[in-house]
Amino acid sequence: MSENANSGLFAFMEKYLMTPMTKLSQTQLVRAIQATGVTTIPFTIVGSMFLVFNILPTAIPALQSFFESTFFRFSELYMLANKATMGVLALYFTIALGYHYTYIIVEDNQDLDLDPIYGATLALFGFIMTIPQIIWEDGYMTIVHVVSEEEMIINGWALGGDGVSRFGSIGVFVGIIMAIIAVHVYKFCIEKNIVIKMPAAVPAGVANSFTALIPMFILAILVLLINALFIFLGTDIFQAIQLPFMFVSNLTGTWLGFMIILFLIHALWSVGVHGATIISSIVNPILINNMAMNASGDAHATLAGEFWNAYAYPGGSGSTLLLTLMMATICKSEQLKILGRTSAVPAIFNINEPIIFGVPMIYNPDMLVPFILAPMVAGSIGYWATELGFVRPVIALMPWPTPAGIGAFVSTGDWRAIPVALLSVLGAGLVYYPFLKRFDNKLKEEELHKAAELAANGSDDAEAALDDFFSLD
Repeated sequence: MSENANSGLFAFMEKYLMTPMTKLSQTQLVRAIQATGVTTIPFTIVGSMFLVFNILPTAIPALQSFFESTFFRFSELYMLANKATMGVLALYFTIALGYHYTYIIVEDNQDLDLDPIYGATLALFGFIMTIPQIIWEDGYMTIVHVVSEEEMIINGWALGGDGVSRFGSIGVFVGIIMAIIAVHVYKFCIEKNIVIKMPAAVPAGVANSFTALIPMFILAILVLLINALFIFLGTDIFQAIQLPFMFVSNLTGTWLGFMIILFLIHALWSVGVHGATIISSIVNPILINNMAMNASGDAHATLAGEFWNAYAYPGGSGSTLLLTLMMATICKSEQLKILGRTSAVPAIFNINEPIIFGVPMIYNPDMLVPFILAPMVAGSIGYWATELGFVRPVIALMPWPTPAGIGAFVSTGDWRAIPVALLSVLGAGLVYYPFLKRFDNKLKEEELHKAAELAANGSDDAEAALDDFFSLD
């Protein structure tokens, strides 16, 4: 693309996409969500590292017997580090968002006497109230209790391999909703002076706890009413999020349908919704059936099994594998460079929460277009290679952390799938490259500006200047 054409593209995006998204990014809520993404980086990186170690034999079968006789004997112990991070990501996200949202509101209006700690704890309180599954049965509110091979719900709490299922990344969007409600209830009560005031002689810590008492009562009643509304509608807030997307199950038979699915997944991700979990859970039964028919020779279904991870998602949602490697190697911004280096190994195994929440990809106008477009390009390469018969269709279900190329080979049993998968990686990377360069330059300028400000204030330590840049205050 020529320089003029490239300038024209960015001018078009600046006018019709970037400008409105940039205005959106300056709102208090979006700033809080971005700060929350940065806060969760340590948790996602540590959890990802332990997961990568545990699935090495899945990606490299030669290691299986060695791991079974050594490390796997202790896997239930060391995988606690993964379950306590990735398995409860929604908890960390909700707490951090409640804190940052309250902090930013106070920063913008210092007349408000809000304590970010109570914003965080109220957000967590509201989120936990949405977790249990309750139904209306025979005139009573009844806690769901199901124990079967397919699912396990104990006293309303759905359990999975990492513990409470809704504490994981699937709960992030509900956590965002509850944090917003909780902070605004808290803010409303303080603004309207609907609080319990203690005498001046009472210690500040005790007085503050009573200040949050009425907001907590109001929040409890409000969340109970929200729960009751969904229960009488035969659903809950988690399930209601999925309802608008049921039509996606009819889209798996065509390339256009495939593109719509990829667009929806990543458009949802870009605003904080775990689109892959929501939409994939709907279409996966169809893909499993297609894979079985391919294996039996009864069909040549292009979208089958783990086609997503074989071709469309190298590095995870957003096809971020080559993006991560470029961040680690060619970026000038310390923020992107460090994040890329620490996320490179997990990215090889399709684990990219550090990138999703660290760059971040959500609510980021600079990376919105490539985040949506890259998986569409990568997926199209795999789709047409399969549709036109260059590679066999998916006949086996590969584990999702299998690295790019290897996973495609395992899924199809066709060595030609390896270069096709690597071509998908390259295609996604080419989509990201111009946007990454632009975003990198922007962050580098911000870092230099911050360092110059600190130097002007008497700091001669460049490292301290950059460290301060990454602080959230």
